[in-house]
Amino acid sequence: MKKIILTVFAATSLLLYSTPSFALLSVSAGVPIAASLNEADTDGASGYFLGVQLPFGLGLGVDSHKTKIKDSTWKVATSMYNLFYQLPVPVINLILGAGVGNSNFDCDDIGNGTSCSDSFDKGSATQWYTSVGMPLIPFFDIHLSYRSITSKNVKAKASGQKSDVSGTVTGIGLAFNF
Repeated sequence: MKKIILTVFAATSLLLYSTPSFALLSVSAGVPIAASLNEADTDGASGYFLGVQLPFGLGLGVDSHKTKIKDSTWKVATSMYNLFYQLPVPVINLILGAGVGNSNFDCDDIGNGTSCSDSFDKGSATQWYTSVGMPLIPFFDIHLSYRSITSKNVKAKASGQKSDVSGTVTGIGLAFNF
């Protein structure tokens, strides 16, 4: 009997401990730790991911990150606005989301005193992403995220040729529940 009571207590504590329904607001911040581009080798990423989640699981987010192209001074800069939903899964925080924004090349000088912004137009971008978080204490969790970005229309102004800067970004972050 003692084992049954202890087991029920432990299971109930675990389920109630990780239930985010008591939070009125959740704020998360993260950074990219790895990135890849479909048509180029990469050498790191920098930037941020921010999100605010309302009590009923729906949230809004903003991403801004730059992916460095290997053996080059060029970067692919991406900005996104996201809508996400936290699934009601016990023990972990599972988020699915989608976003829209733009991508462009970022560089200082490509010759003749011009920069990438002088030579390329921004292209539209879309993404889907997922995040898996593990609550460490009731009001704090650490999460890993994976973003798949599609952006195939960054256009050179002179030639009209379009570049595909689609890729993926993996990030890590923290969320605070109020």
